[in-house]
Amino acid sequence: STLVQVLSQEAHPLWAPDCSVKLFGKDRWNILELRKHLGIVSESMHKLCDTAHPALDIVLSGFFSSIGLDFHHMVTDDMIRQAKTALDDQKMLHLASKPMRTLSSGENRRVLMARACVHNPRVLLFDEAVSNLDFPAKRSFREALEQFHATGKTLILVTHDLSDIIECIDRVVVLKDGLILADGNKKDVLTEEILSEAYATRIFINERDGRFNAWC
Repeated sequence: STLVQVLSQEAHPLWAPDCSVKLFGKDRWNILELRKHLGIVSESMHKLCDTAHPALDIVLSGFFSSIGLDFHHMVTDDMIRQAKTALDDQKMLHLASKPMRTLSSGENRRVLMARACVHNPRVLLFDEAVSNLDFPAKRSFREALEQFHATGKTLILVTHDLSDIIECIDRVVVLKDGLILADGNKKDVLTEEILSEAYATRIFINERDGRFNAWC
C-alpha cells in the first residue's frame, strides 16, 4: 500500500536527501496531471465508495480523481458515453443507476475497475484489490485483469496472496520492511527461500500452469 501511495504521489520518500521517485521519466508532477495517467483500485477505495452515489457517478468521478461528483464537476456528453462504455466492458451497465452501497462486493469492485479505466490511463494500480471477495468475484476480477493486460497497459498489482498473481504478470518485486528483498522473473522470485525470508516463517510454494499458491 505504501508503494501505491508513493507511485500516486500521496506519500513521498524521506529516507535520504537525494532520494527521488521518477514516474514516466519525471520526478516532479502536478498531482492532478499525474493522476490522468493512473487508474487505481484499492480496498480502501471500496470502503470510500460505500455511498448513495449511483455507479455511473462513481465511474464519471474517475475523470476528476474524486469519489462521486460535486457541483463544480463539468460532466460532458462524451464523458457519460465513455463511462457507460467502461461499465459495459465490466458487464455492469445494467447497474449504472444503482447506489453503490446496494451493490455486492464483487459488483462494487467491477464498478471501481470501470472508474480506473474510464480516462484511458497508461498504468493501472491494484492495491489488495482482490481481498475480501468471494471465489466467483475473485475469478471475475482476475479475468478482468487479463483483459486489461491484453490492451497493452502496464499493471501493478500489490498483494499478499500469491494466487492473485495472474499468468501474464511476469515480473515480481518482494518488499520487506520498506526495502526490496527480491526483484525479477516470477519463477525466480516466488521461491520458498525468498518468501520464507520475507515473512520470517517457513513458507511452502506450489506452482501449476503459471499460477502460484503458498501456505505455512
